[in-house]
Amino acid sequence: MRLPCAILLAAWTTLVQADERPRFTDIAYGPAGEQRFDLYRPATAGSAPVILMVHGGGWRRGDKEMSRVVEHKRQRWLPRGIALVSTNYRMLPEAAPLEQARDVARALAKLQQNAAAFGIDDEEVVLMGHSAGAHLIALLAARPELLREASARPPRGYVLLDSGALDVPAIMTKRHFRLYDQAFGKDPEYWQAVSPWHQLRQPGPPLLAVCSSRRREACRQAEDFIAKARSLGTAGEVLALPMAHGEINERLGEDAGYTATVERFLAGLSSRLAERLR
Repeated sequence: MRLPCAILLAAWTTLVQADERPRFTDIAYGPAGEQRFDLYRPATAGSAPVILMVHGGGWRRGDKEMSRVVEHKRQRWLPRGIALVSTNYRMLPEAAPLEQARDVARALAKLQQNAAAFGIDDEEVVLMGHSAGAHLIALLAARPELLREASARPPRGYVLLDSGALDVPAIMTKRHFRLYDQAFGKDPEYWQAVSPWHQLRQPGPPLLAVCSSRRREACRQAEDFIAKARSLGTAGEVLALPMAHGEINERLGEDAGYTATVERFLAGLSSRLAERLR
């Protein structure tokens, strides 16, 4: 049973002002303190399309409020009538990557199930993530049963911002950074379970994989992942940019050419998004 909108908002949120836009903070989608998201809503009336942003941080750090995660994105998209949600999730060592992906699915379900309370369109949600966050949403794209288990519906599309962890066994069987050991452990079966490339077996919503051309392996994995998605009937694109890993996240919404390319992808997902991005 769904509670009335007024009760939901009173119970979950504190209304504050951010750039003169309504913002609801720390909306709970689970019992853990990290299972919270913030909603930046356009000033325009009516239900808005929404981008659900998942921060990075090596599966063990990061936060939904970091300026590089939200600042340029909300400045760009709120005036165009598109809402932005930035979510936290449980991290290592409390939750391994598979559970982290389940947290993101739970956040999506909470957003969709209470869309009227938040003034957003539950049919017009795009999942976006950077670094570890991009790995988590790629895992949801590859394993849609994780969405179903959380009572979430698939989003309109996925935007992966420089993941670098789309083929986990390829990482773990070569020389790699210690953070991957902390995230994925030593069990090859678990590597397969959390590897988006290996789990991708059916068509799904469109995918855009952005990668830093300064990180050759990240772009190779992005190209391989999108190639497999296309072979299964999923629309997919790769956008390689001469930016640093962090810039891929921070400059989206600021850099004109980069932002325009991402917005062309978004506009192709639905007529409503296309209208907002004209």
